[in-house]
Amino acid sequence: MARNEGGITKAVAQYGRALFGFIRSRVRTDADAEDVLQDVWAQFAGQPEIEAIEQVSGWLYRVARNKIIDRHRKGSTEALEDFSVENEDGEFNFGELLLAVEDDPDMHMLRDLFWEELEAALAELPENQRLVFVQNELEDKTLREIAEEQGENLKTIISRKGYAVKHLRLRLETVYHELTR
Repeated sequence: MARNEGGITKAVAQYGRALFGFIRSRVRTDADAEDVLQDVWAQFAGQPEIEAIEQVSGWLYRVARNKIIDRHRKGSTEALEDFSVENEDGEFNFGELLLAVEDDPDMHMLRDLFWEELEAALAELPENQRLVFVQNELEDKTLREIAEEQGENLKTIISRKGYAVKHLRLRLETVYHELTR
């Protein structure tokens, strides 16, 4: 168990803050985010061989997503407007919609359509742009962290992310209009 405690401490130090931010952006309150995060760490601590997990960050984020989905399933259903978020530029954010769990077949169809379109659009991107987008948006890594990991200039990483976002916005515009009708 002592070996696992070191792995847990290291993981908490390395991923705790970003993981909390990831969870917090998908639940209503700080308290809910803390509860989900505690559940994630409890499941991580319960793993018999933490060292055997090849991608700790991927594992943690996948467990967090599952815990959030479970939490939504247990809670009451919510309207689409609760999941659609416009940022300061008036742009639609699909993040909450993707985690929404609804009994409505139309919602399931739209969510499935969006995921299919997103995967297809990501596949069209050059590998370096796709990697930056996925790491920043889905894994919650900062652009600076990505630049350091890849040994690239920060401006290069920002540019790659910008190109990816422009492509995805253009490609997903139809889905956006379908969801906001």
